[in-house]
Amino acid sequence: MSFTGEQHPGVQAPTAESQGFRLNHTMVRVKDPEKSLAFYTRVFGMRVLRKLDFEELGFSLYFLARLEDGDEVPEDKGQRTVWTFSQKGLLELTHNWGTENQEDFAYHDGNAEPQGFGHICFSVPDLDAAVEWFDANEVEFIKRADQGKMKDVVFVKDVDGYWIEIVEAARLANIGA
Repeated sequence: MSFTGEQHPGVQAPTAESQGFRLNHTMVRVKDPEKSLAFYTRVFGMRVLRKLDFEELGFSLYFLARLEDGDEVPEDKGQRTVWTFSQKGLLELTHNWGTENQEDFAYHDGNAEPQGFGHICFSVPDLDAAVEWFDANEVEFIKRADQGKMKDVVFVKDVDGYWIEIVEAARLANIGA
């Protein structure tokens, strides 16, 4: 691999100690796992790779991925756990037990003040077809592709109000500076 990354103030060369590190997953907390799992599996075609319950701590973790043809996921739970933690680009949904029964309970989405976490992003093969799919599934839009200053970028919300950016890579060749 000859590409070493763009250089900007603050960028430092990777060290030997960080060799082999990879981003495995991003975690968001969810109020009701049944509703969140329905959304991510139906609308985005994700599959639950592994659910881990922590009874003494009162929470569960659901690791989701958009599996590709040829992915060989182990059937054995222990081997599947190891496999799950060796992947790239997973979504972890964390459910703190009992939140689904609290009518007014909601997590901060990171986009209201004070801002923090912003969004996750899915790349799709056809943005127009994805928008039609979201409309057919009554997904809430924050921004459509023809709105705002950033054209060809869509934002939708999941059932907990988290923002999800939707992009078609081929449309982004000339985005930004």
